[in-house]
Amino acid sequence: MSRFYSETEVVARVNGLTVARLRRFVAAECLAPSEREGRLAFAEVDVARVRLLAELEQDFDLDAEAAGMVISLVDQIHGLRRALRQLGEAVGSEPDEVRARIRHRLATDPPSLPGQPGKP
Repeated sequence: MSRFYSETEVVARVNGLTVARLRRFVAAECLAPSEREGRLAFAEVDVARVRLLAELEQDFDLDAEAAGMVISLVDQIHGLRRALRQLGEAVGSEPDEVRARIRHRLATDPPSLPGQPGKP
């Protein structure tokens, strides 16, 4: 069973966090806590996100909405990493000749990120 934390418990676990700041993160939709017995309930993942949000606010002087945007980008990166891992596993299960063609294609036309010089 997962452990859930109240607002007070989250504030106690995250340095420099106040209930007001925590509520700003929730209002900015940076967090999606559950509700238990009419109160917000934060899972471990929420606590980790709050720590990161608080650090972003502090270290980079971001407001809750800007910190939320950064968190959204971090979520997208994690999703892309998961998709790449699945793709790698799928390619790894293909026959040797298929993997060789993929290696050759990547060697002759390496992938690039948008915005890199010479690429759209």
